[in-house]
Amino acid sequence: TANTILIHRADQFGLAQLYQLRGRVGRAKLRAYAYLTTSPRTPMTGAAERRLKVMQSLDTLGAGFTLASHDLDIRGAGNLLGEEQSGQVKEVGVELYQHMLEEAVSQLKDGASISEEQWSPQISIGAAVLIPESYVTDLSVRMGLYRRLGDLRDEQAIQGFAAELVDRFGPAPSEVEHLLKIVSIREQCRIAGVAKIDAGPKGAVVAFRNNQFANPAGLVQFISQSPYELKLRPDQKLVFQQNWPDERQRLRGCRKILEILTDIALEAA
Repeated sequence: TANTILIHRADQFGLAQLYQLRGRVGRAKLRAYAYLTTSPRTPMTGAAERRLKVMQSLDTLGAGFTLASHDLDIRGAGNLLGEEQSGQVKEVGVELYQHMLEEAVSQLKDGASISEEQWSPQISIGAAVLIPESYVTDLSVRMGLYRRLGDLRDEQAIQGFAAELVDRFGPAPSEVEHLLKIVSIREQCRIAGVAKIDAGPKGAVVAFRNNQFANPAGLVQFISQSPYELKLRPDQKLVFQQNWPDERQRLRGCRKILEILTDIALEAA
């Protein structure tokens, strides 16, 4: 049984690849060795250096979950709330992902349905929505902030959270400002019964929860009399055709759309 492996140009491999290759040597009680080499003439990228440091730290049994967590943070796992399959989970809002994960686990454990308080709208504006590492460097602190964001339910709490960020970490970058606005819009979605809103340069598509709206008559009247260019598709999705070339316009537009839909929905209450 081989007990030694040499991995040349280890900086060119992914974290999972390195972990799998290292696992090819050593069985039972035999001590094994894995040597990872890099080129002295080629500087490593920051991500490559982080991968190799992680590999050095994974020296115990059952390290697979730790590796997966580091790999998720370094490489990303795609846009869970959109069609794109690249980028960081954090770019779409980890607080939404956490809620969806909790709901799925709850359903698998005891078959419980998602309550009105627990369901999470999906919101995409085609831009980075996250707390960047350059703003909050410690991963555990960032994750704690994401968890707190997931529990915010009103505008006053959101504004208080924003003030705390500025006090602790300095002026918030645009990605954080987008994230806070998304959290605010999310609560409007809950009230209006909007399950998903996708906004882009040409407008937005709104999907209602369970393809139902609380006040269908009011919605039809709004569509027929609205100054906006919009239509209700056969799949019950509402399409707003607008010129929103940048994310700030999309956020303002989404907020305005949700304000209108919330007012219409509350008329039926």
